[in-house]
Amino acid sequence: MITFALFTALSTFYFTMFFTPGPNNAMLTASGMKFGFVRTLPHLIGIPLGHILQIGLTCFGLANLFLIYPQVQFYMKILCFIYLIYLGWKMIGSFSLIQKDSGRPLKFYEASLFQFINPKAWSIAVTVASGFFPTKENVIIGVAFVTITAAVICFPTISLWALFGSGLRRFISNIKIKKIVEYFLAILLVLTGLFILLK
Repeated sequence: MITFALFTALSTFYFTMFFTPGPNNAMLTASGMKFGFVRTLPHLIGIPLGHILQIGLTCFGLANLFLIYPQVQFYMKILCFIYLIYLGWKMIGSFSLIQKDSGRPLKFYEASLFQFINPKAWSIAVTVASGFFPTKENVIIGVAFVTITAAVICFPTISLWALFGSGLRRFISNIKIKKIVEYFLAILLVLTGLFILLK
């Protein structure tokens, strides 16, 4: 049954999970810094769309796949790690190209699909399906409840990271600062990948 207490608990869980550092937020900070907030909007829109689909599918039973084939989750961690290493490598030297028309932010469907190899996104989906799905409720209504709440909480929360990155753009005009920021973000992406892989 959907109650105010359940809505409050679910909203708090979503906010905490979406706001804390992870692959999405590291990528949004980098994208906001390189491309600005407006050009990062497709990336921002894609993340909640991916989450909605992922959470919905998990509530309909996809989570059973991980119970039957636990190795699937391990392979997803490896894919996510490799992708974050690739992004970290691409980050080096990227801010030197800010004024040039090169590179592009993620498109909304790319950001959506990334959620399916993002272990943090899967942990959110599985936790919601197992701990926050309203009992004694119609499945369709229950799925609508958890997915719409995710969308409402996710977009403004992760937008803060893109705005933070966009705000840092004014401080990276100096070449030395550019290099420091590039390496810092690249290392952050690699460390995020390692944390996911070893978790």
